[in-house]
Amino acid sequence: MLRRLPCFSNPLAGVTYIGLFNSQAMSDIQYEKFELGNGLRVIVHEDHSLAKVAFNVLYRVGARNEDPDRTGFAHLFEHLMFGGSKHIPDYDTHLQRVGGENNAFTTNDITNYYISLPSNQVETAFWLESDRMLELDFSQKSLDVQKSVVIEEFKQRYLNKPYGDAHLLLRAIHFQVHPYHWPTIGKNIEQIEGASLDDVKSFFYRFYAPNNATLVLAGDITVAEAKRLSEKWFGPIPRRTLGHKPLAVEPPQTSPRSHTVHKEVPYPAVYKMYHIPGRDHPDYFAADILTDILSNGKAGHLFQRMVKESELATSARAFSWGAYDPGMISVDATLAKGKTVEEYELALQEVLKGLEDLSEQELQRVKNAVESQYVMERGVLLNKAMMLAMADSRDQVHTINDDIEIFMALTTDNIRKAAQTYFSPENCSTLYYLPMEDKAHA
Repeated sequence: MLRRLPCFSNPLAGVTYIGLFNSQAMSDIQYEKFELGNGLRVIVHEDHSLAKVAFNVLYRVGARNEDPDRTGFAHLFEHLMFGGSKHIPDYDTHLQRVGGENNAFTTNDITNYYISLPSNQVETAFWLESDRMLELDFSQKSLDVQKSVVIEEFKQRYLNKPYGDAHLLLRAIHFQVHPYHWPTIGKNIEQIEGASLDDVKSFFYRFYAPNNATLVLAGDITVAEAKRLSEKWFGPIPRRTLGHKPLAVEPPQTSPRSHTVHKEVPYPAVYKMYHIPGRDHPDYFAADILTDILSNGKAGHLFQRMVKESELATSARAFSWGAYDPGMISVDATLAKGKTVEEYELALQEVLKGLEDLSEQELQRVKNAVESQYVMERGVLLNKAMMLAMADSRDQVHTINDDIEIFMALTTDNIRKAAQTYFSPENCSTLYYLPMEDKAHA
């Protein structure tokens, strides 16, 4: 499954070069960057082809910054930010009146808010987002409503569907000390229920600050206008003391880990996680492209071997998680009726071993798919705004145009070494998710 996150180091102001790639003219993302006196980073990508602006505010806070006994706060805050701010009790109505759309998402590393609206209404976005950054309309009623929403989301995602809690359980095995140990929604419902108004106020003032944020404006706006409006609306917001703390470093895994659960599911499923480097490591791209080879639709090795040829599984997939710190590759499968875990694991070993003998032709096919996605993603204004914001959040905005060249330069030798290194049994954590009847027969 193709999944790309932009690369991210110390930001360099200015405009990136226009280059050629693969004998085709492919424009890099051009940008200019400046910083307000309160520490807010602002990046502008001018594109006057449409009368639209993508307005993206990223806060450098995610689940990794939570207290282990108070998880789910970053995601809860994503919801609270739409519950009204100090001077604007109803966020959505004002935006809808000017033809704007908005949404947000939280990861373990960041929280991101984005708006798309007509360029002649861009000041509405400045007004709305600056007031939210200044101060929320903290109220017990809003907190109670959003806690209920998040708890229901937790139930729907993890508890009320077959196999739903598999990765929740597997994370806790795979990550021993690093806060990637828990998902963005939190460890459990009880910690969300226990969030108090004082807790959320403290979280806001420690992380929701101009000196912990990047604003990206992409589209029909000039740098001069962006500077004027940024100073007008965000400039008066005071810099705050941030709550970032050093994170525990996940030690290398030196032996296999496994855990077995029995649940009310029809067939066995096997979930495996393998440690991979963080986004800045030279091996990251080779590790990431392994999942494209394994799980790129019906041409992927997992579908061909597990579903089509042997009929061992009804579904099989692989995906990578491109995190700030060392993340993971997940390889999952739901077994077909009558098939055993032992049969599946033997077949999976063969599939993973086969990656070491990848042909040049197949690697080129996967590269072509990566390149195609790269071009499509960069044709969307909002995507470019998000890419710039995420790159800057890791102080790597100057590498915003480098990813595709790194992917296209990968060799079969790179793939072989990555497969040998990261798919070793010692680097793997496994969750066996079995039907209750299997427990009765054990």
